[in-house]
Amino acid sequence: MGKARRSKNSKKKTGHAPGSAIYTGDRSKEKLFIETFDYNQTHCTVKELNSVEESFNFKHSDSVTWINLNGLNHVKDIEILGNHFNLHPLVIEDIVSISQRPKLDDYGDYIFVVLKMLYFQDEDAENISSEQVSFVLGKNYVLTFQESEGDVFDAVRQRIIAGKGRARSLGSDYLLYILIDAIVDHYYEVIDALGDKVEDFESAIFSGNVNDDTSKNIRDLKHEIFKMRRSIFPLREILVKIDKNDSPLIEKKTITFFSDIYDHLIQVSESIDIYREMASSLMDMYMTTISNKMNEVMKVLTIMASIFIPLTFIAGIYGMNFQYIPEIQYKYGYFVVWVIMIIIVFVMIHYFKRKKWL
Repeated sequence: MGKARRSKNSKKKTGHAPGSAIYTGDRSKEKLFIETFDYNQTHCTVKELNSVEESFNFKHSDSVTWINLNGLNHVKDIEILGNHFNLHPLVIEDIVSISQRPKLDDYGDYIFVVLKMLYFQDEDAENISSEQVSFVLGKNYVLTFQESEGDVFDAVRQRIIAGKGRARSLGSDYLLYILIDAIVDHYYEVIDALGDKVEDFESAIFSGNVNDDTSKNIRDLKHEIFKMRRSIFPLREILVKIDKNDSPLIEKKTITFFSDIYDHLIQVSESIDIYREMASSLMDMYMTTISNKMNEVMKVLTIMASIFIPLTFIAGIYGMNFQYIPEIQYKYGYFVVWVIMIIIVFVMIHYFKRKKWL
């Protein structure tokens, strides 16, 4: 399914000039939703905008502004917003192209960051969805672009509105930090759920509770872990760039906070590596379990065949069509043969048990 989607996205981009803004996702019916948080130490204004033009006044505001746009399928509106904030055409192209690798680009007047936000599609924590989130950090503003409504920033919104923590007293660079921190914190929840799935598979395999879907489920689990690894590992490069960046948009005191995210990310990366190794070993354990079951079946069949070999030999001897076989004329010959055959069966079973084959 993933391959088909990548192929479809690549076809959308084929033949177009660099800088062409073309939405490569499949959520073409999403409504445009724009919300703004304009705040300083004394006030906070939250507003839902009806058009991108209403956000133009925030560009040169003395307060900090967070403009969050949902609906990457509205390419024209994104281009209008991007042109007003003097975004490079390649930046606008990357915003609407959802297959971007996490990265950071410094354009002088602003910093462009692309991340992957991970969350579960359902309450049962079965399927992981990866959504691209783009950030533009300016002097007094942060622009965020999401493919659809629903994200991991609710706690950030509440902190800004309530004035808790440092958010209202620091600049836009700190706002970028708490948004990225919210994404990384949510990685922990996804990883914990994946860890539970790995342990459940391990327990089921050890107890022999496997079925025909087990191998497919393990492959799906490995694919989810790979998806997480591909989304999370490049984020370390971004944080290293921020740490070494001398841009005036990020103050030195804020870089310390980004370093804290890097420490969290190292823990996340180590957990992913551990679960990836465990997922790989799960398939080996599953194949070993299947092999053991097959060996048990073959052992039973071999023992049954071994028991019937001498019985078949005796039956074959007395089933031959020779005219003169001495025992055939014996009055109790039939019963004697039965006794001999039963004795052979019990002797062989006793022998197998002594050898611990049974």
